[in-house]
Amino acid sequence: MSVGEEVRTDQDRPQQSLGTAAARNLATTTKSVPQMQEISSRWLLRTLPWVDVQGGTYRVNRRLTYAVGDGRITFVKTGDQVEVIPNELGELPALRSYADEEVLAELARRCRQREVAPGEVIADFGHRTDEVYLLAHGRVEKIGTGPYGDDAVLQVLADGAYFGDQALLDPDAIWEYTVRAHTATTVLVLSRQDFQQVAERSDSLRAHLEGLRSIPRQRTNKYGEKEVELAAGHSGEPDIPHTFVDYEPRPREYELSIAQTVLRIHTRVADLYNQPMNQTEQQLRLTVEALKERQEHELVNNPQFGLLSNCEYDQRIQPHDGAPSPDDMDELLSRRRGTKLFLAHPRAIAAFGRELNKRGLVPETIDIGGNRIPTWRGVPIYPCNKIPISEARTTSIIAMRTGESEQGVIGLRQSGIPDEIEPSLSVRFMGINEQAIIKYLVTAYYSAAVLVPDALGVLENVEIGRWG
Repeated sequence: MSVGEEVRTDQDRPQQSLGTAAARNLATTTKSVPQMQEISSRWLLRTLPWVDVQGGTYRVNRRLTYAVGDGRITFVKTGDQVEVIPNELGELPALRSYADEEVLAELARRCRQREVAPGEVIADFGHRTDEVYLLAHGRVEKIGTGPYGDDAVLQVLADGAYFGDQALLDPDAIWEYTVRAHTATTVLVLSRQDFQQVAERSDSLRAHLEGLRSIPRQRTNKYGEKEVELAAGHSGEPDIPHTFVDYEPRPREYELSIAQTVLRIHTRVADLYNQPMNQTEQQLRLTVEALKERQEHELVNNPQFGLLSNCEYDQRIQPHDGAPSPDDMDELLSRRRGTKLFLAHPRAIAAFGRELNKRGLVPETIDIGGNRIPTWRGVPIYPCNKIPISEARTTSIIAMRTGESEQGVIGLRQSGIPDEIEPSLSVRFMGINEQAIIKYLVTAYYSAAVLVPDALGVLENVEIGRWG
């Protein structure tokens, strides 16, 4: 290029062909259907056996059980002060079915708060039991003597548990194990002396305690059910015992829960903008997906029928070291026969994987519908993001035996409802209003039932933030 010659850029050159921007006006655009981040795998809905119910109610009949009311105690916290809710004292065996609120409130006021440091012994084996402890926060270990003379952890207790309750009824009771704090712990302590002072001034409480002592002790099996009298291994002509199987007089009934919404679509949109995708169909599809997500959330978290709320206290265990270890998963498996599946938050599955890596273990996987699902002892571990994670970064792992024939956990629904598009899910036309808006009522009916207590177990307070 010689000196003084003008430099021409692409912008200065005349256009020689049709530009892409103009050409796009004549082209057909390929579109995706509307996408939705909320959609998850919903393994619980896919793996839970569903049972059709009539009349919207499912009754669970069980054998009569005498071991009732073995639940957890709830507390309220104001600043650094913790108080027990008076009615929650009814969870103690000595106060079950006792309903005098004034007396319970007096007992609650006599509970003294105590802070316990990690490693501190709260109760020592062999000493007299003269106090009942209500565990407001933290974790403690019940320690006994193993078969070879060394210490053995019998049980790990966490928030809401209690121990030493035998002191309220038996003045000669002694501690049959040692209780030691595993973490910083807050307990409320009610002494036998305070309990007796309240009982001396309360006719109703004194009568209640006398009634407990006068009730003949029923022979029960290890599950608390009335024992069936049998004879075995005899010879000759002995008298054969007579027996019968008693049932619960007031069995639990599960009513179908409901999730609903009203979908609104303008008639102009429904009439004109249907190519290449039908607007009504896409609106309904996304609405149904959101409804199913809420349905699974309720099956896990609903306080009436949700899995986390309906797990019995003796089927809840605590991890021995916070993070979910293979030992904890084995303990969870050992609590029931025929465990069909685990449910865990994806972060809990990752935390369990880290513990396996530390031990050099590789979990097996199985193919389910083209998905590789990790297993433990052959039981699949399904991800479920509906299981909550607390502010302390702890969560739960659920283990279930499923199926009506297996006395497990089942889902409940009612098929054949009007305008049904799937079993127990309907889309009902509600008409067009004065603003030319079409309305559809979208409804899902569902619930879940635990047929026997050991069908469902939970590993609670699982730490998911430990990386070391």
